[in-house]
Amino acid sequence: MRRLVVFNNVTLDGYFSGMKGDISWAKGNQDAEFKAFAAENAKGGGVLVFGRITYELMMSYWPTPDAIKNDPIVAERMNNLPKVVFSKTLNKASWNNTTLVKGDPAAEIRKMKKEPGEDMAIMGSGSIVSQLTQARLIDEYQIVMNPVVVGKGRTMFEGVEEMLSLKLTNTRTFGNGNVLLCYEPMA
Repeated sequence: MRRLVVFNNVTLDGYFSGMKGDISWAKGNQDAEFKAFAAENAKGGGVLVFGRITYELMMSYWPTPDAIKNDPIVAERMNNLPKVVFSKTLNKASWNNTTLVKGDPAAEIRKMKKEPGEDMAIMGSGSIVSQLTQARLIDEYQIVMNPVVVGKGRTMFEGVEEMLSLKLTNTRTFGNGNVLLCYEPMA
């Protein structure tokens, strides 16, 4: 069965985005070691899964000349990997290799997990993470804790109504202060 992994940056105070969707704090803390990690991580392949807001944010950057110049490996993967965007309001998905799904994210992911193919990764997309956490469809959470406090924002788990216990499976500390924390749901 295909796995579904969440990969997100969060602040020390637990937010994946600040007020009004601000994620500038995540971009400002990327040194050579962390950029090399991101490039290596991007080589993994699979299907990228987004909600509309994250999809539009990613689509506005990764196909640009700046992205291709500044992060060529990540840009190549982001632009060429298959992508799924969940949205009730988008009429079309124009970014290369993207499928628009207007239906229930949990039902569609259940179906996708049973199909043959590579694993799937959710990036950003707090409302999708929350819905799929509630449905117990996420196999792993890869969280990069950034040493910054924003005070207010959005968590990935807004709307999750039942406790989910997780076990720590891996960690990595970076010289810039970021810490990768990998968790899997406990059975």
